[in-house]
Amino acid sequence: MQGTADPTFYRTPAEAIAAPPESLAYVAAFDPDGNERDAIAVVDCESGSSSFGRVIGWSELPTAGNELHHFGWNACSSALCHEGHDHNGLERRYLILPGIRSSRTYVLDTKPDPRQPQVIKTIEAEELAAKAGYSRPHTVHCGPGGIFMSNLGGANGSEGPGGVALIDHDTFEVIGPWEKDRGDQFLAYDVWWHLLDDVAITSEWATPSMIENGLNPEDLLGKRFGHHLDFWSLSDGKLQQRIDLGDEHQMVLELRPAHNPKQTWGFVGVVISVADLSASVWLWHRDGDQWSAKKVITIPAEPAEESELPPALKPFGAVPPLISDIDLAVDDRWLYVSCWGTGELKQYDVSDPHNPVETGSVRLGGIVQRSPHPSAPGTPLSGGPQMVEISRDGRRVYFTNSLYAAWDEVFYPDGVGAWMAKVDADPQAGGMTADERFFPHSEDFRGLRVHQVRLQGGDASSDSYCFVD
Repeated sequence: MQGTADPTFYRTPAEAIAAPPESLAYVAAFDPDGNERDAIAVVDCESGSSSFGRVIGWSELPTAGNELHHFGWNACSSALCHEGHDHNGLERRYLILPGIRSSRTYVLDTKPDPRQPQVIKTIEAEELAAKAGYSRPHTVHCGPGGIFMSNLGGANGSEGPGGVALIDHDTFEVIGPWEKDRGDQFLAYDVWWHLLDDVAITSEWATPSMIENGLNPEDLLGKRFGHHLDFWSLSDGKLQQRIDLGDEHQMVLELRPAHNPKQTWGFVGVVISVADLSASVWLWHRDGDQWSAKKVITIPAEPAEESELPPALKPFGAVPPLISDIDLAVDDRWLYVSCWGTGELKQYDVSDPHNPVETGSVRLGGIVQRSPHPSAPGTPLSGGPQMVEISRDGRRVYFTNSLYAAWDEVFYPDGVGAWMAKVDADPQAGGMTADERFFPHSEDFRGLRVHQVRLQGGDASSDSYCFVD
């Protein structure tokens, strides 16, 4: 295997951990009303910089109304697993930005000026529909055979099935659908894999009509959201096994497989149980020739006075945690869980993935508590820890506060504003504290809301590794 020209393709998790820290964070920003253009905000992450924690770059898209959601790199360390990709000029250079509302996808070049990425291509909704049969693009991962982009909806207004479109690494043309035989799979959300085992995993949220106008309580109580994990042949795109977590467990979202390529386990977050409003994290793992999944973390709802709750929660007298994201550190030891409803970021030691142990907690925002940031102790915060990203060395954890525009208002009727925070973590002993110097918010993001974060040079949720040593 020849060496790659891109130093941010790391052969092993240990190499990624030892690499230089990130200097910049790229943050998706959008106008929930669809009037102002969506953008990528560039935030300074160098602690010794005079502009640390501030927005130092801003790249507008040509259009509004896309609702930038999850996005990713065109290439990453998984290139080292595939012949030719490590030495043919492929580099971690382009950000692939799907618009979950518009079904457009933008490609931004970060190389000429990392602080001012430039749009170099648009994949129109019509191309995605015609070539792959999908709409409502959601999650991007760089992987074998192309860029994998999950989608919630089907073409031409169809509710589904949702699934994965392949995009060419070099031309950014839509190649087609990844699935060759989807069996009973219909709902879609995230896609990840165990590369060396030729296994892909997908999770399930909902159809477009179930999410785009806010949360319909009848869909939740009727148990219509996704509650399965789907296991596939990665190379063939064929469904091999489905695991039903039980229909009380609604919305099976973020997938976080072990970074160690020899390990065949991972975690997935479940937003809510209709039985008691709790949230949960599940472990999937090999069990002989099959896959198994079990609940390893349960986070209960927190009692609250009816007067403190938004209309959607008043009948329940409690705040659900609403796990909206989880993230696994590159060393596979620390799992971070964002509880967007209660405004809590939790840290777990998962050295034994079957028996996680809680080791830290930070509160910011929350439906009831509105916990302030330490830089402004008298100012209540709306929203809560939502999309989470961990630095490669596990020492810094970044997060933003907006879930999805139509759902923000359901749980935070007075609005969520816009803010991004950072906690400093101890990757040896555990524990974390909020960095009071890092808090871009409100006017820093020009009135737009913020969602996912990507770190320059890679981060904990955007790379697959090919080697152990």
